[in-house]
Amino acid sequence: MVPPLVLDIDGTLTTADHRIDPRAFELLPSWEAPVVFATGKAFPYPVALAHFLGLPEHVIAENGGVVYADGETRFTGDPDACWAVAEEFIERGGNLGWGGRTTVNRWRETEVAISMDADEELLRSIAADHDQTVIDTGYAYHVTSPGVSKGDAFEELCELLEYDPDAFVAIGDSENDASTFAVAGESYAVANADDVAREAADTVLADAHMDGTAGVLEALIAADR
Repeated sequence: MVPPLVLDIDGTLTTADHRIDPRAFELLPSWEAPVVFATGKAFPYPVALAHFLGLPEHVIAENGGVVYADGETRFTGDPDACWAVAEEFIERGGNLGWGGRTTVNRWRETEVAISMDADEELLRSIAADHDQTVIDTGYAYHVTSPGVSKGDAFEELCELLEYDPDAFVAIGDSENDASTFAVAGESYAVANADDVAREAADTVLADAHMDGTAGVLEALIAADR
């Protein structure tokens, strides 16, 4: 029997140019164990991905701020405090970025995502003044509340599914995946992973992005035969 999976999306199920790799649609729809998507993206994105893959909608969104499984939604964090950081950041000359792409934060329930072009030092200083934290996912700076993490959310989701976290294989690429790696039974960082994810993973893969992820999934399928 193949093991359950907890998978990051950006940098893990994507190509180098940030598109979902078609192999996700070849390997995941027939996976005979739970598949959890754990991402920094806003809540609707992993739900949509699960939907189009034909999988149950088991998701962790917004770096752990949102847990959704078996029709139950749980939120963690203080979105008002996060937006207070963003508003002061703008008042002090910062820019959330994204140009006209207003959808980046439109559906976020628990945090604020700010472009990597932003003034990181100023942002972190303001966040600290508001007792909030900043997570660098490699794709955005996420202003979130202390104590919010993918790992804690993953444990909560496993309670909802009545699964042991130690049964899961985790794959990711960023510092926000390190807490998931600490909880899952087996963890892999793809070759494009940052230093925090690399140190936290049980194995650092030779291949990047979906090349690395597909290699793990194919090996798990082969081992089950």
